[in-house]
This record gives sequence, C-alpha cells and structure tokens, in this order.
Amino acid sequence: MSKDQTQDLLRFLQPFGEEIKELVLWLREFVWDLYPKANELIYDNYNALAFGWSPTDKLGHTFCSIAVGRTSKKVHFGFYWGSEIADPDKLLLGKGNQYRYILVKKKDDFPSPYIKKLLKEAYANSLAKVKDKKEIIEGTTITKSVSPVKRVLKGIGKKKKK
Repeated sequence: MSKDQTQDLLRFLQPFGEEIKELVLWLREFVWDLYPKANELIYDNYNALAFGWSPTDKLGHTFCSIAVGRTSKKVHFGFYWGSEIADPDKLLLGKGNQYRYILVKKKDDFPSPYIKKLLKEAYANSLAKVKDKKEIIEGTTITKSVSPVKRVLKGIGKKKKK
C-alpha cells in the first residue's frame, strides 16, 4: 500500500526540521487513512514541497494537498479545486479561481471533523472531473517532479551559486 512508500518524501522533508516533518507526516496519515485507494502525487519544487491525492495520476484531478513553503516554512492543507466546494464555516483561505487552504501550525488546532466533510465533497468533485474512468488507478505514490537542486540534501546535489 502506498501509505508506506515514504522514501522520496522523507528525503524531500529533510530541510524542514523535525517539527514540520512530524506535522506533515501526521497530516499525510490523516488523508491516507481516509482515502487509501487514492494516489499520492509528490512535487518537490524550488519554492515548496507539495504533495496531494488524486484518483488518477493527474494534477488536475487532485482533491487535496499538503504544501510546505521553502522560505516561509508554512504548512498548507489545501484543496486543489477548493473554490468549487462548500466552506460554510469560512475557514478556507485564498481568493483565486481554484485553490483554497488552511494554515496548519499544530495538530491540536487542525479541525479534523470539518476537514473530513470538505474532503468528502472535494473527492466527489475530483471524481466528477475524471472523464475517462480507465485513468483511475489505486493506492500508489508517484514522484511527479523534482526541481533542479536549489538546496543541499545531505550530500545530494550542490548549493546554488549566487
């Protein structure tokens, strides 16, 4: 099962420190426990580490994601199509055409019951976007992109020259 496929993600989390790593892995487990047949898509980009869940291997079908900013170190729990789901308590941030999120600072502050409701709607919305049901795959982790090295990961790559 993909929940156990952590090698890439753990490597990408190294620069963020233990506290952020622990929070992010806890959020990851929260989603995997609810959607074990979804697929985890990992994007290690120059400005953020982001990973989300999709019924396919396509970013456009992603229903939720976790992102950590490289410089801000802020943790987002987001909804790729968040503008299309109900948010009756108005907890989601963002005013763009698509993405909505909450900032997560501590496990104790994470509104789990509310987020579960949003996840249910976001997942249904995501499935509705899959036109060809043959694209649906189950329970895998896919590292979709790794940006050119902008940081040093314990002996991997070179530091960017200024």
